Amino acid sequence: MEERYLEDLKAGDKFRSGTYEVTELDIVEFARQFDPQPFHLDLDAARRSVFGGLAASGWHTAAMSMRLFVTSGLHLAGGSIGLGVDELRWPRPVRPGDILELECEIMEVRPSRSKPDRGVIRISNVTRNQKGEIVQSFTASVLVRRRTVT
Repeated sequence: MEERYLEDLKAGDKFRSGTYEVTELDIVEFARQFDPQPFHLDLDAARRSVFGGLAASGWHTAAMSMRLFVTSGLHLAGGSIGLGVDELRWPRPVRPGDILELECEIMEVRPSRSKPDRGVIRISNVTRNQKGEIVQSFTASVLVRRRTVT
């Protein structure tokens, strides 16, 4: 897969990921380790919760979205080095059997003034389920290497 440098990117560029199918086991194992709330761990407790059934932790959704981002066509040279996230939202729960896909759009490309070997991109990230419903959205600032130094 081709690595992308700052010079390869422009505002408006869009990248799609592959898909990731979420299983009940995925949800429970992540919750057991990182977010052990009953509606993420136990089917009966989940049915009685505001979710009305088993739902992935928002942090699990974020982790799955990160996997989709890293394996998408964007493939940043030197890896994806996050500098910050804004406006993180989980408008719908992720359920067992959901198939997730991420789309990211470059909003801004800015060379660094103090470090000429890199720059920063701002990206809008939206994760959807198989019905096209948004399950997560956020804007991120990401460090990107430059191919050439001016």
